[in-house]
Formats: sequence, C-alpha cells, structure tokens
Amino acid sequence: MKRSDIKKRPLSDTTLENLKPEDKDYRELDGNGLYFFVQKNGNKSWQLRYKKSDGKWSWVGLGGYPAIKGKLARKKAQELLNDIGNGENPIVSKQERKIKELEANNATFEALAREWLDTKQTQWVADTMTRNKGALEKHIFPMFGKRLFVSIRPIEWMEHLKRIQLEQKIYEQVKRMCAMCRDIYDYAKVTGRIDYNPLEGMQKYLIQGKKENMAHVSENELPALLRAINNYPTLDSRIGLQLLTMLFCRPSELREAKWEEFDLDNALWTIPDFRMKKRREHTVPLSTQAVQLLQGLKSIHSESEYLFPSRSNKNKPKSDTVFIMALRRLGYEGRQTPHGFRHIASTILNNKGFDERHIESALAHVKDGVAGVYNKAQYLEDRARLMQWYADYLEELADMKVIQFKKLGN
Repeated sequence: MKRSDIKKRPLSDTTLENLKPEDKDYRELDGNGLYFFVQKNGNKSWQLRYKKSDGKWSWVGLGGYPAIKGKLARKKAQELLNDIGNGENPIVSKQERKIKELEANNATFEALAREWLDTKQTQWVADTMTRNKGALEKHIFPMFGKRLFVSIRPIEWMEHLKRIQLEQKIYEQVKRMCAMCRDIYDYAKVTGRIDYNPLEGMQKYLIQGKKENMAHVSENELPALLRAINNYPTLDSRIGLQLLTMLFCRPSELREAKWEEFDLDNALWTIPDFRMKKRREHTVPLSTQAVQLLQGLKSIHSESEYLFPSRSNKNKPKSDTVFIMALRRLGYEGRQTPHGFRHIASTILNNKGFDERHIESALAHVKDGVAGVYNKAQYLEDRARLMQWYADYLEELADMKVIQFKKLGN
C-alpha cells in the first residue's frame, strides 16, 4: 500500500507489512516520536526522534522490521523516552539494555554463528559447509564462542585474527574466516540485534599474504604425473584420479557422485543443482575414455549407489582426503592438488585456442545475475568436442606422443 492510504496511527501490523518503498527513503510517524523508516531498497526499520540535552533533535534506531514488530518497537521507544526523562543518554541506555537482554538469552557468538550456519544449509554444498563450520570450530569458537557477541571489541577480533595469521601462516584462510564472521554480524544486524558490525572494514588491515592457488604442475611436468597416475596400485583411486584429469570437475562433485547421475549410453553426466557450487544443474559430456573408465569402475562398485563408496560404509562416499592422499603417495604433495587439474585444463585449452565461452561453461563458471542464468545444455555439442579432444591430448601426453617444446630463454 501507499503511505497516502494510511488511515490511522499507531500503524497496524497490516500497514507495516504492506507499505511499499518509493523513489526516496521516507519516514511515517507511528506516534509519540516513533517513526517507521522505509528505504527505497525495501528495507524497513524503526527510529525514535528525541531532543538531546543541548536542545537539538536527533535520531536513535530501534531495530529492523519484521524482526521488531510494532508492539515491541513501541515498548522500546517508551523505555528510551523514560530514560531521556531521567536525564540519561538514550543511546547508552539502549546499549546497556540490549546487553542485559542478550545475557538473559545466552546470546553468545557461537549461538549466533550456528544460527547463521543454518541459513546456509540450502546455499552451500556439503563440503563447503563442513570446511567453513570446521574453521569456526577450530579457530574462532575457542576464543570467542562463549562470549556475548555484542561484547567482543574490534581490536580483539583484529589481534586474534592476526595472531592466527602469524602463528599458522594461513593468511588467505584467515581472510576468509574474517569475511565469514563479518557476515555473521551482518546477520545479527539485519535481524535487529546489533546496530554496527565490529568487523566492518577489517579485512584490508589483516596481513596480506601471497595469493594462494590450487597447486598444480606445469604442462612440461604433466606427462610424468599422468604416467604416475596410470600406474597407481589402488584401482578405484586410480580411476578417480584419471577421471579428475580429463573431466576437470571439482573433486567433491566426483567423489560424491552417484550412478543415477550418469547416462553412459549417451555419454552424459548430469550433476544435480544441490551438489554444485552455484546451485545450478550441470551437464558434463563424457569422452570415450571417461565412459570406459566408468564402466570399469561400475564392475567393482556395482553394490553401492556411489561411484566411490566408503570402505566402512557402502552408503557413504569416500573421505574428502581420498584423492589428496593418493597424490601424496605418488610424491606430489604440495605440487599437485585434486582441484589443480581444473587450472591445468583451463590453461591448456585456452592456450590451444578453444572458445573461452566453451571452456568457462565446461568449468561450470557462471556469472551471477540475469546475464548468468545457466542453461545446462549450453554449448553441449561444442563442449563434447572439447572434452574428447582434451582426453585424447592427455592420452597422447602420457604415451609421449606429444613433443613438449621449451620456451626460448628457459
């Protein structure tokens, strides 16, 4: 509804819910100095107008809507008006009252973080959830988990995060943890529990370590790696590494794959949206070599729905370290990661002149927004040719049929 349609005040719950944004932010009086603030982006919140001790008018926020409904906003406003009448600073008294309220509700940082993690259940794939939850449990909760989240000062966050960087030399991981914790506080802010974020702007003041990349060998070193993989003694792990090299999918996408996702007759693998990083279904054309490998794998793991079932429980996939450990046993620790095969494929295919759109589509790199709406069959025929060429090329490299020329000056 438009604000011109408002018939009575205080504003009813129906009015609060249905008030539409306009070209500019606006406030609507609810009564007794309390205003309902509607921003042009659609966000809604409560503000109290009051007169300071110097006689000048000012505003104090009371929280966002719909987390703070009309009845609660009026109660908070009256409490602050009483404080003002007693000569107290409403901003200070509001903060003190909020801390007491949070203490009563056991509002610790860990409780807030776990509530935030729940909001990510439908947005993150399982591996991302496990990794991010583990980082919080290992590095953040031991220090701040039992503290009230409103009581942790910015300087404490800065000192703790820098200490982890210096002691463990994990600069980029700490920056990602900082971004997560900032997002957790943003969640508290939009749900009306805090008015400012103590981690806002902190990331740029952390130690800027060297940008990490998923380790991968050079193209000159690739033939030796391919031959080492082809001679790996454990059959299913060998096939897994061979598929990673030629399909260049994310390791979790292959490790957690189920047979129902594959159409070997038509040489297609359709990864469901809930297992993809961007939550979009992705179709992978399979080369003849990949189909042969999958048929061989099927003959040894036909009793499980998973391509790579856990040895202890056929109803679960193998551990997320299975491919990492295989490469380590081959002597490639720190030189090649499972994810690094994506970098290798991207480099080779771009250097060989393949269409960048086909490469990006094969890598499931999708732009956000309307322009990036993903068509699962996009460039499917082109990608099928690309995937077959790449599998043939890797096979020739392993058989030493491709001559590797060193660049001049090397």
